[in-house]
Amino acid sequence: MTAALQTALAALGTAPLTEASLREHIHRLFQRVLNQGPKETYLANHSLGRPLDAMASDLAEGAAAWYSRLDDAWMPWWNEMTHWRTNTAQLLGAARPDCIVPKTSAGQGLRAVLNHYDNTPRVLSTTGEFDSIDHILKQYQARNRAEVQWVGARDDGRYAVDDLIARLDGIDLVVVSHVFFATGQVLADVEKLIDAAHTAGARVMLDLYHSYGVIPVDIAALGADYAIAGSYKYLRGGPGVCWLYVAPQHLADGAHTLDTGWFAKREPFAYARPVPPEFAEGGDAWMESTFNPLGFYQARSGLALVSGLGVARLRAYSLAQKRALSAALAARGIDHFGADAAYGAYVTIPHADPMALAKRLHAAGINGDARSAGLRLCPDILTTSSDIEHAATVLHRVLAQPTA
Repeated sequence: MTAALQTALAALGTAPLTEASLREHIHRLFQRVLNQGPKETYLANHSLGRPLDAMASDLAEGAAAWYSRLDDAWMPWWNEMTHWRTNTAQLLGAARPDCIVPKTSAGQGLRAVLNHYDNTPRVLSTTGEFDSIDHILKQYQARNRAEVQWVGARDDGRYAVDDLIARLDGIDLVVVSHVFFATGQVLADVEKLIDAAHTAGARVMLDLYHSYGVIPVDIAALGADYAIAGSYKYLRGGPGVCWLYVAPQHLADGAHTLDTGWFAKREPFAYARPVPPEFAEGGDAWMESTFNPLGFYQARSGLALVSGLGVARLRAYSLAQKRALSAALAARGIDHFGADAAYGAYVTIPHADPMALAKRLHAAGINGDARSAGLRLCPDILTTSSDIEHAATVLHRVLAQPTA
């Protein structure tokens, strides 16, 4: 953690976050993106998180080790990865750091779990999973590498754990989002699903990408077997810095995955080649081949900020911002949903052509994005109340404009 961030967090204290306190103490840590970034109102924080100024110097530190130490740079690089795993585990409530296995994508984590089964796994998932997860499962199904059953949303567009529980017979693995990407729905009673799955002899993988950093998650208390997420969104760490969580009891059973490499070996730098291969202890046995070490520097500042602010405080502030956005939209007669605690960090505006609406809004200086459920707008700690009012005003004007 940089001295500037330490000072800012100390000055901020432990009181609930307010716009005034964030502007005074935290916004100064983002001068580069606020002053040099596009002159727009950025409400795509659920897509790509805005980086701290420190991210550039952190990356430079990792690169400097390469310049100055050449192959000996692996020592500080390895230490940076270790710190990242430790801090990620603490943020998630994981029992120990090696439960966190570095991956370049959440999809890579899913493949590692699918590929640790000796027999064709029987998988239960939903039709609301993110495209990458959906695509991987369908490809495994097409290649007879998995038998997949799909649970759809109810008539109101929401998914229910009871519908998954009703389909658990004969299932090996449940793959499901904690927060669904298209609508922001938080899957209620996920603990009930995990308990029922375990009773039925199944394991559960949670996709936490839209929970991680914005909704408090105690992964050990939940009892999930696996989880996947990354730093791209709310952790402000950019692409390529993701993780697979493997629960301690599954690390203890000695299972390994076909998705492996030399960093999963018992002593990778001994260059021994035993037959059968010998694996490292615990979560290190789930690592793969040579990784990009600079990603851990890239993700350092965002992880430190979220850890320092606390996810519970960030969630409370996010809910307040969503309520303010909801009030601004309602005052202008704009239909929307997602403002309450049953949803993640963004508000959705239903529309017949949400992609086109997002493009028109972007041209008017408001940066949101769209999925099948509608236009998604996500304020964050850099978003001011005037930004929210301005976005609602511009959206109202854009919606009133005739389309070609």
